[in-house]
Amino acid sequence: MIRASLALLLALAPSPEAVTWQWPLTDHGVVRRFLPPPAPWLSGHRGVDLRASPGTAVHAAGPGTIGYADQLAGRGVVTVHHPNGLRTTYLPVLPSVRRGQHVTTGTPLGTLQSLNPPHCPQHCLHWGLLRERRYLDPLLLTGAGLVRLLPHWP
Repeated sequence: MIRASLALLLALAPSPEAVTWQWPLTDHGVVRRFLPPPAPWLSGHRGVDLRASPGTAVHAAGPGTIGYADQLAGRGVVTVHHPNGLRTTYLPVLPSVRRGQHVTTGTPLGTLQSLNPPHCPQHCLHWGLLRERRYLDPLLLTGAGLVRLLPHWP
């Protein structure tokens, strides 16, 4: 766990082409935080839910290339591939971008889709962050993530 947190922090550290990250919504109240499962195949919450109304504009958290922008299982999904092997996901979003399109921080990706019933007790954006196949807390991109350092036992 410590290695994974340190690896993420190093990956997000400024580089010669420093990436500026931002929240994907202008009003970003957190409804549900990241709660990774104890094992990859178990249930958990692999992202954060941000309060938003249907029709709200959703923006790219950082620069990259659109990897997916279409319907998946009845809801709109947009993924952005970023430098350093990171990938952000946004759903449910009615996309206004297309696969292969380059985006910058803040580029509109689409609008929040109305689901019935909604994913959360109220409408929300589910925002995810991955490095390869490992889910990470997207709030780390904004400096609002929880970093827990555990003792190293021999």
